[in-house]
Amino acid sequence: MTFVADCMLGRLAKWLKILGFDVLYFSKAEDPDLVAIARREGRVLLTRDTGLIEKEAKRPNRLFVRGDDWEDQVVQVLDDLGLWDEVRPNTRCIACNLPLKALSRERARNLVTPYVGEHAASFAICPGCERVFWQGTHHGDMEKKIARLLARRPVLPSGD
Repeated sequence: MTFVADCMLGRLAKWLKILGFDVLYFSKAEDPDLVAIARREGRVLLTRDTGLIEKEAKRPNRLFVRGDDWEDQVVQVLDDLGLWDEVRPNTRCIACNLPLKALSRERARNLVTPYVGEHAASFAICPGCERVFWQGTHHGDMEKKIARLLARRPVLPSGD
């Protein structure tokens, strides 16, 4: 599932990308532009704008995001659209939104500092912006946030 998020949902867009979802986000965009992108590309429109959601009431691919907290927003999107099984953390570039490609240590050594090249466990590269990703010092904090989000997945009753 792919998304376009309104300008009020920057943190939600970032975290959906971190979780592996294709999300277009523009810090400044007019409502008609967002609607046109959603229609043209078959994306779900994510918005906090009650006026926009009312104008698009007949459109099925839209979701009014209720909460102010980004974690609550992520959980709402995953719950309401049934996407818990689609979560693939750290597989998409948070800068340009493309899927990341694995990068060998040998190739990464030419693209990162010597320390990172020697100590990082694995590498990935964005084929668009060529940004290199690895599990740096911020990774532990990010993994804790991802784990906290995933722990909020509803437990389905067993069919016993």
